[in-house]
Amino acid sequence: MTKQSTIAVIANREGQDSQALLAKAAEDWRAAGVRVVGILAENNDTEGMCSADFVRDVASGARYSIHLDAPPPGKTCHLDAKGMNEACAGLLGQITSADVVVLSKFGKLEAMEQGLWPAFTAAVAAGKPLLTTVSAKHMEAWRAFAPVPIWLEPDGRSIERWWQVVKPIAHHREQALATPDAAAASA
Repeated sequence: MTKQSTIAVIANREGQDSQALLAKAAEDWRAAGVRVVGILAENNDTEGMCSADFVRDVASGARYSIHLDAPPPGKTCHLDAKGMNEACAGLLGQITSADVVVLSKFGKLEAMEQGLWPAFTAAVAAGKPLLTTVSAKHMEAWRAFAPVPIWLEPDGRSIERWWQVVKPIAHHREQALATPDAAAASA
């Protein structure tokens, strides 16, 4: 498996609560003792293009506002990039000790190499399994970042099947890094 094959993605679809799927997976893995880190969106009830008011750090529980009361002049999106950047900064130091990284989505900011972009690149560079979502309008930028990800159906069974495949890979990498002799033997 290549680094990209440890990247799993769910295509966001109308009426689908991808954040609930990611949150459930993270919660179940944490309950099983898996070191899960990441950022998840907390959706609100408003209609429109931007449906999250906050993002939450999976490990610490810290919440970051990502919703502007009014969009910038000439814009329709209420996304507050500053809040997303703060959330990402808080996450970066957690990635190297994680078993799996769960990121809310590869979206508008990430397509411009902002927002959670540093977390996406850090997770891939560290060889960590990565679970996320992407919408159709950011597909070109997503494919440039991850040309061969594993595409999952939007259900818990698909997520868990992926985890069962990548869990041994993550564990093997962790063991190799912890044991210098093992690292030399696997080289």
